[in-house]
Amino acid sequence: MTFMTIAPDVAAALAANKPVVALESTIITHGMPYPQNLETARLVEAEVRKSGAVPATIAVLDGRLHIGLLDGELEALALAKNVAKLSRADMAACLATGGTGATTVAATMIAAAQAGIHVFATGGIGGVHRGAEDSFDISADLHELAATKVTVVAAGAKAILDVPKTMEVLETLGVPVICYGQDMLPAFWSATSALPAPLRMDRAADIARAHQMRGNLGLPGGQLIANPIPLPDEIPQSVMNPVIARAIEEAREQGIGGKSVTPFLLGRIFELTEGKSLTANIALVMNNARLASAIAVELTKTA
Repeated sequence: MTFMTIAPDVAAALAANKPVVALESTIITHGMPYPQNLETARLVEAEVRKSGAVPATIAVLDGRLHIGLLDGELEALALAKNVAKLSRADMAACLATGGTGATTVAATMIAAAQAGIHVFATGGIGGVHRGAEDSFDISADLHELAATKVTVVAAGAKAILDVPKTMEVLETLGVPVICYGQDMLPAFWSATSALPAPLRMDRAADIARAHQMRGNLGLPGGQLIANPIPLPDEIPQSVMNPVIARAIEEAREQGIGGKSVTPFLLGRIFELTEGKSLTANIALVMNNARLASAIAVELTKTA
């Protein structure tokens, strides 16, 4: 494809039917400050390799869709300013105008599917924002999960969202939400919540088979794998919920909305938790990379 550049190691892995895991880039440009963003990106890629797969961090650089970034490209993205945050609505426009942008969950899913990558590891998905009954602020990630055949491993929906409404929308769209190893949904920074797991699987092989079975049935869309943060790394909901509520109230008072909401809230929560939220965020992304790699390995066994 004339608009796409696939990194040599990713191209070789795909050609040889070796496991590949897609990684988003908004966590680099909009999710963490420098230099933690670059350090985390490198750590996550190293974790994917250690777990037996090839990492493919995805971004748009100067009007080209990159499937896998060289280390210099990764560093340049981590240092870049005013990088566009790309989703389904604006990804093509960024490519067409020669822009640079970081991919959200939705955009990463689109790019991964274009490249033939079936598994994607992220931190948390977007969803229904609190107050959406007035703002109609609902992430395109949910519809992408219903449309694009990629299995997404996340620590649930971001805890800053209205998670019950997010789950209702996913159910309406027919997206399977599979909790890994437990009977309740994780809550991003927290390992557990009060919400029951719609589905549970305990083995990467079962998740891989479910991905393939959806294809066999001709069902559109992917799967959301809700992978709880390891207990030693979690921040319990009793601690996080008041912090999240305060950050959301401050965003309302300052009139922050649209794509600016999530970066503001994550930054404010980082400040209010004295950095503990970032430490937990890194731990959960690493954990998701490990599980996604295991799923990708299983998929190559039966392809």
